[in-house]
Amino acid sequence: MRALLRRLWFYLIAAYAAITLNFFIPRMVPGSALQNFLAKMNTASLTPAQLQALQAQYGGGHQGLVAQYLTYLGNLFQGDLGVSTSLSAPVSTVLANDLPWTIGLVGSATVIAFLVGTLIGVLAGWRRSGLLDALLPAATFFQAVPYFILASLLMLSFGFYGGMFPTGGAYDTGRYATVTPGWNWPFIANVIDHGALPAATVALASIAGWILGMRNMMITTMDEDYVLVAAAKGLPRHKVVAVAARNALLPSISNFALSISLVVTGSIVTEIVFNYAGVGREIFNAAQAADYPVMQGILLVVTFTVLGANLLADLVYVALDPRARKVA
Repeated sequence: MRALLRRLWFYLIAAYAAITLNFFIPRMVPGSALQNFLAKMNTASLTPAQLQALQAQYGGGHQGLVAQYLTYLGNLFQGDLGVSTSLSAPVSTVLANDLPWTIGLVGSATVIAFLVGTLIGVLAGWRRSGLLDALLPAATFFQAVPYFILASLLMLSFGFYGGMFPTGGAYDTGRYATVTPGWNWPFIANVIDHGALPAATVALASIAGWILGMRNMMITTMDEDYVLVAAAKGLPRHKVVAVAARNALLPSISNFALSISLVVTGSIVTEIVFNYAGVGREIFNAAQAADYPVMQGILLVVTFTVLGANLLADLVYVALDPRARKVA
């Protein structure tokens, strides 16, 4: 329990630091974020009330910095992330529309990469110098390629020239749309079809780490005394491998937590390349439009997502390894 409380305390501090940075970053922009925004729009069309609201949003007006910070915290705890200046909609509404797409993409790609990579790593470590070892160079190559290049290669190979998958968007839209959005199989199948290449990009870029890490840990664990004794006593081979795999899996749980931030970053780049409906495309559009409230909201949500995933991985690690429950 003390170990869990210590971890929870650390993540609360990290979350508070993220909230504070999210407040100060727009106010550190040279010339102020408000001036940069007003320079890109027709200020003559603004009413005094709209200008006052913008000043409050971007840190202007007569409020001091401390008062602005307290107002920001109060609004944040009420779920108020501000209003998008380019979309004229609450940031929470914008995120509610975009987050499910990114969560679906990142979640499916990460789970597939973790499960497939871990399974291949277990088998490669069990049968050393086998055919599965030949997959490592290819998997490592995909991991070394930057996300936007890998995404472009898959789009050209299987989209433009291969014609096997769509090259952009989250589902068919416009005059060529053949599906109606909703919980119906034609729409779900269309979404899966559009998400195949973006998900493959994220999965291919991360699967090598799972394979290599699990393979090396399996090789080390299979030579441990308790594994050798279990095999010498006649325990079936598949049970020996299962025991070794469970212990070899612990470092992968920690690596899973560390890799979440990289996967999220990669998915944002991938969404931009494929014009996929998610926070990646939204933050790209917001940066072009100098829409600071949207950028702030996405930064905060992505940070909380990474922290939450790391906390969950820590809890799983503590549940699997009794040694982690001990507090020095």
